[in-house]
Amino acid sequence: MDFPALSTWIPGSTKPLVIAGPCSAESEEQVLQTAHALKGFPQVKVLRAGIWKPRTRPGSFEGVGTEGLRWMKRAKEETGLLTTVEVASPLHVEEALNYGIDILWIGARTVVNPFSMQELSESLTGIDIPVLVKNPVNPDLKLWIGAIERLQKNGIRRIAAIHRGFHQFEKPFTATHLSGKFPLS
Repeated sequence: MDFPALSTWIPGSTKPLVIAGPCSAESEEQVLQTAHALKGFPQVKVLRAGIWKPRTRPGSFEGVGTEGLRWMKRAKEETGLLTTVEVASPLHVEEALNYGIDILWIGARTVVNPFSMQELSESLTGIDIPVLVKNPVNPDLKLWIGAIERLQKNGIRRIAAIHRGFHQFEKPFTATHLSGKFPLS
């Protein structure tokens, strides 16, 4: 299956797609100020902000929710930047689409749950929207590929795998692990 390069998701673009913005949308002022500042960098084409934040412990800040989508919509209208948010449920998908979000982002915690990925992929059936799929926190390539395959099987064609590193839990990774295999200077 042939998938277009991320740069082709923006008409007329041949350069890398740069996505930037706050990890978490905390206020309308913050989102708008960030969007206007990013608009000053021609290489930035997409504004991202966390609207729903999956947290390990209850009571931690879990994002502003749907209200933040209104801020993203306004930022898009004022700056012309495309927008992306992380979604973790079919309800998130529906709300993001209702507010004109351009690209959906599936986070590391959602990618590791095949049931969640199946529900998300089914909620996207028949919708032509780019979907970014972040790698799991732990190095599990099968889960990552499985998440992408679920989207493909439901007709999603504009998919990008986003790798932001793995966390090594067993042993700290040091140069001594490589000393017998690669010359180190």
